[in-house]
Amino acid sequence: MQVFDTHCHLGLDGKVDPALEHARALAAEVTRLLVVGVDAASSRAARELSRLPGVAWSAGLHPNDSTRLQDEWDEIESLARDPDCTAIGETGLDCFRDKAPLDQQERSLLAHLGLARELDLPVVFHCREAFAPLFTVLRGQPPVRGVMHCFSGDLDEARQALDLGLHLSFAGPLTYPKNESLRAVARWAPAERILVETDAPFLPPQRHRGKRNEPALVVETLQVLATARGITLAAAAALTFDNATALFG
Repeated sequence: MQVFDTHCHLGLDGKVDPALEHARALAAEVTRLLVVGVDAASSRAARELSRLPGVAWSAGLHPNDSTRLQDEWDEIESLARDPDCTAIGETGLDCFRDKAPLDQQERSLLAHLGLARELDLPVVFHCREAFAPLFTVLRGQPPVRGVMHCFSGDLDEARQALDLGLHLSFAGPLTYPKNESLRAVARWAPAERILVETDAPFLPPQRHRGKRNEPALVVETLQVLATARGITLAAAAALTFDNATALFG
């Protein structure tokens, strides 16, 4: 079995040696990981982690930090132009936290979209309580490939994301007992558009809530996805691995 964790932040919190987390992931058959940048420093660190087998990386500025766009964009753009860069982001909109004004988040998002189109790279989208404004921006722009990271919406929002050509990625919240509506989305979504992720060290699956997350635990989310869709764990692993490889290379 091969599993692809399409969104993690190895080493971001500085609490665990990323090489040890990577080794535990391999032992759990998580053979591919996308380490996602959230600013210039973490994007640079993600590139360094690509020395580990199966690790890909992205460059971007998180919407909550978009007030730093002017200071950090030149380095992020330079990193994105590295031929080994796999994706742009994470970028997007966040109306849950008020760390950055929405207009500044949109400026940052548009910069990421333009770079992604120029480099023909997929985009990793962050969206928290911001589906309507995010979809409005995306409908007004030329299309891009990409993924709704840690998808948390309902069926209507899933349809809108799919209509924009995006993938849906499911993380630890898929395993939470009260999240039947999210499992309904995972059950309904087209097979060729679904992915799994951890968002480690954040959002651990149900059995580990309150603890630190890591890529090896994506298998638990994958099992819930498999159960929701009525397929085996191995079939879910193969399906999501192939989808992630098609999107990210």
